[in-house]
Amino acid sequence: MKYLIIGNGVAGIQAAETLREIDTTSTIIMVSKENTIPYSRPLISYIVSGELENREIFIRPEDYYEKLKIETYLGKTVRNMDVENRKVFLESGESIGWDRLLIATGADPRVMKVDGSDLGNIFFLRNLDDAVNIVKSCDSGARKAIVLGGGLVGFKAAYGLLKRGIDVSILITSPYPLSQVADTRSGQLIRKTLEDYGLAVEVGKSVKAFEGRDGKVCGALLNDGQRVDCDLVVVGKGVDPAISFLKDSGVNINRGILVDENLRSSVPDIYAAGDVAEAPDIVWRDNRVNAIWPVAAEQGRVAAYNMLGIERRYQGSLGRNVIRIFDLDFMAGGIINPPDEDRYEVLSVYNEKEKKYKKLVFEEDRLVGMVLVNCVEQGGVLLNLIAQRRNLSSRKKELLDREDYYSMLRSYR
Repeated sequence: MKYLIIGNGVAGIQAAETLREIDTTSTIIMVSKENTIPYSRPLISYIVSGELENREIFIRPEDYYEKLKIETYLGKTVRNMDVENRKVFLESGESIGWDRLLIATGADPRVMKVDGSDLGNIFFLRNLDDAVNIVKSCDSGARKAIVLGGGLVGFKAAYGLLKRGIDVSILITSPYPLSQVADTRSGQLIRKTLEDYGLAVEVGKSVKAFEGRDGKVCGALLNDGQRVDCDLVVVGKGVDPAISFLKDSGVNINRGILVDENLRSSVPDIYAAGDVAEAPDIVWRDNRVNAIWPVAAEQGRVAAYNMLGIERRYQGSLGRNVIRIFDLDFMAGGIINPPDEDRYEVLSVYNEKEKKYKKLVFEEDRLVGMVLVNCVEQGGVLLNLIAQRRNLSSRKKELLDREDYYSMLRSYR
């Protein structure tokens, strides 16, 4: 048996380790456009801030591939694939066959299509090389940065640059930061916290063009006609599943690769996991891309079992995020901003003095979403209740008011 894994992120490595643990003799091949051993992608912003060194974010030893007897094609990009003949073709001209294939290529950052976007010192923050290049720019004298996008990547980039002593402004088109994972109240609290710590947050702003000098960015023209000086730009306008090589392959795709409860694609013996997989979602009860680390890890393991012929049903993903924003702790999961439909009920409580905020979203009598600010210690219990889809008809107000769930949970045993 020949197993081929495209991608060496957490989904890919969890799959490889599961395959090798059970099948000690078959061939495992891994292709990755990054020429490195596996590392923790969520930690790359700490390279920018200077809080971690490169070696500290690696999560496997130098001899990782050799120990697991994995054949590698590192620093290689897949150009296209021939499903009928079970081959992938690399940009280098090489081809690789497979018996079972896992696509775990992750996501690519969205590219800005404006004049000057190809100038020097305009970066993404998606991988380790991006972080290293941003640090080099800072060390070479960059002093005024703009970060485009108010999502998690944008915040992490801004935080890292601020820690390096760079003057940073965040430009966002939405009315508040983290608009994809926060609601209005929590978004406003996050914005105030960012501004209190010296980050200028400009809402309703976007870049129409970049200006350059000697091949490097020196300014940006905004949608309101304003011009701002900058010598460093980080673009964090979201990501899309890395599936361009699947064009005309016959693999069914929507936003990502559509997979079933076994993480199988529409083509026999082709599986998908991680940021590229559009898989069953627990609360929405349809297929979604939930591009977060724990989801990718679990999907990688489940896909591997099914590749081995060991039936494993993927229970579904649950989108959630937790992040510390200076002195503010934020956590959200499930359905944050529900559709305006009668079957949804929203309960919330806000303590202005302590800056504590809790929002619970119910679909009929089941908890399907939550937002927590400065009370994230309650998040684990709430996420479990969301995943279990318990009937909470008599406990809604208690869930909202309680800070300690221990005694309440004993009644469920």
